[in-house]
Amino acid sequence: MTKTVNLDHVTIRFGSYTAVDNVDLSIAGGEFFSFLGPSGCGKTTLLRCISGFVEPTAGRVLIGGKDMRGIGPNKRPTALIFQNLALFPLMSVADNIAFPLEVRGVSKRDRRRRADQLLELIALAGQGDKKVQELSGGQRQRVAIARALAVEPDILLLDEPLSALDLKLRQHMRTELRAIQKQVGLTFIYITHDQGEALIMSDRVAVMSAGVIEQIDVPAAIYDRPRTSFVASFVGETNALHGKVGAQEDDVVALDLPSGRRVFGLAGGNRRYRPGDACTIFIRPEQLKLATAESFNRLPASVIDIEFEGSTRHIRLEAEEAQLRLTLMNEGTPASLAPGDRLELSFDPEIASVLPSGPMAKA
Repeated sequence: MTKTVNLDHVTIRFGSYTAVDNVDLSIAGGEFFSFLGPSGCGKTTLLRCISGFVEPTAGRVLIGGKDMRGIGPNKRPTALIFQNLALFPLMSVADNIAFPLEVRGVSKRDRRRRADQLLELIALAGQGDKKVQELSGGQRQRVAIARALAVEPDILLLDEPLSALDLKLRQHMRTELRAIQKQVGLTFIYITHDQGEALIMSDRVAVMSAGVIEQIDVPAAIYDRPRTSFVASFVGETNALHGKVGAQEDDVVALDLPSGRRVFGLAGGNRRYRPGDACTIFIRPEQLKLATAESFNRLPASVIDIEFEGSTRHIRLEAEEAQLRLTLMNEGTPASLAPGDRLELSFDPEIASVLPSGPMAKA
């Protein structure tokens, strides 16, 4: 049975700089868990701490309930895949996969048998005698995964392993990586700044900012129900309108905008607000609609420009309160909007999150 990972109030400092600040979470055995955040937020430092390359300044890392303090990387039940893959160009594909077993003294015949088993797992059966340079980028990525699995770790740690691939290959490898994880049943701990990777592959996601965990949740909740302004502004595109709370009834908040307009949304994180509290209401571009006579939460705006992206049109607008983005599906008809057009937007209160005003992700 694959092991759990517990980070017990882990803090990591380098001199006066705090890279990770009091992270406290549990990762279940067999879970695909992602740390998502911008560069410098501490996610890779945390991964290196789990793998044993960095010791926590305070707190503990426990794997399978055992405290890992003082246990080096080679003694932990983990395997780490780096961004650059670090495959050996002069070795065959099979020898690359079997190399960790050679280091452990496993016989040549047993190494080859294990390599062939793993080549079948990663859909490269019969490719073991090739050199790694003969493989595509996606195939080399799979070889790196197979090499990590050769020693049968309980936990596989992946540090932005798809970052060097082109867009289409990254999208393809996301599906393959998740399929491999389900097949082998190991705990995968994944580091990324790519929101699509985290949302598509993960069972749960931890969003980090400046060494702090902002939110841990399932992908749909991270996107639809962010709990902080940073999460709302970092994960996906969003429209942010700042104002002050006018009233709250149950979980519905009335927010008064500087223009005098009042809009309504749901209190993020089931918070209770007081009149006058500074808050921000977040609405996704695809959740804005062109207003009708029955629409609620109306926002007059002018079209600035339109970006055509095949299946969608991204429309940038100037409203009295802020610049907004509206996403419309391409239904195969000519665009009816043009720069300079005046229109009214609307959104349903149930899909908008009202959160305390706070630090937001940089564009």
